[in-house]
Amino acid sequence: MKVQASGKPLGARIEGVDLRQPVSDGDFRQILRSLGEHGVLCFPNQQLGTDAFARFGRMFGELEINVANQFHEPGFPEVMVLSNMTKDGQPVGLADAGQGWHTDMSYSRDVALANVLHAIKVPMRDGRPMGDTQFRNMHLAYEALPADIKRRLAGRTATHDFAKFWDMMRSRPGSSRPPLTAEQRAKKPPVSQPIFRTHPITGRTILYCNPGYAMRIDDMGEVESAELLAFLFAHQAQEIFFHAHRWAEGDVLMWDNIGTVHNAIPDYRPDEPRYMRRVQVMATKDYARLAA
Repeated sequence: MKVQASGKPLGARIEGVDLRQPVSDGDFRQILRSLGEHGVLCFPNQQLGTDAFARFGRMFGELEINVANQFHEPGFPEVMVLSNMTKDGQPVGLADAGQGWHTDMSYSRDVALANVLHAIKVPMRDGRPMGDTQFRNMHLAYEALPADIKRRLAGRTATHDFAKFWDMMRSRPGSSRPPLTAEQRAKKPPVSQPIFRTHPITGRTILYCNPGYAMRIDDMGEVESAELLAFLFAHQAQEIFFHAHRWAEGDVLMWDNIGTVHNAIPDYRPDEPRYMRRVQVMATKDYARLAA
């Protein structure tokens, strides 16, 4: 297995591994270390069935079943379908997934280690792939914070709410997302998360506060909270933390859901088909020990 770093704030390409086969213990450790070091890993040219795809994700932790539970592969509720395609006039996947800067599962008391996507169909236009996924490096974002901001926010928490992002997406023109049911809302009540947290692989401090779900800084006045959140969101938007992945069919993309934020670009048309499988890996293991 060969790991080739992108030379950018995030990203590495991993070749010489066929994910249809079980990953060896040595390769598993190298992948986990690379995830902590590079944040976004691309395994190109992977031809995976749904079972092999889910098995790869499950190596790293328990797989989440999305609270909306709208679209998934038959027999695999943990494998979500992201797609703009339709069948018999009905959508086959969630068409607007991830369109806005966020960190998946920051709205949950139990957070996610990683996302894994497998590109089955990539939208194309004039020979160019559309629908990049963008990332920001939250290790670097923390390190670059002014010292006085680090002092003011040390030990602080912020409230994150699943409904914030969902309702933002519903408000967009043409959205087909239904309102959350009372049952769905009860499954994901607002939770508090540390604004700075220790990364479970690297052991370094990261900024864990994203515009998709963070609502307010706890135990702080409304005006001061809003000003500090606006500062944190603008700070992490700097180009020096940025990386974009341009998709190719067969890519398996795995990214660190603690040390990054991400955003999916919807620059493709309905007649430019997109179909991705996705699993969400919850942070259910001792990753520092496993990577050692």
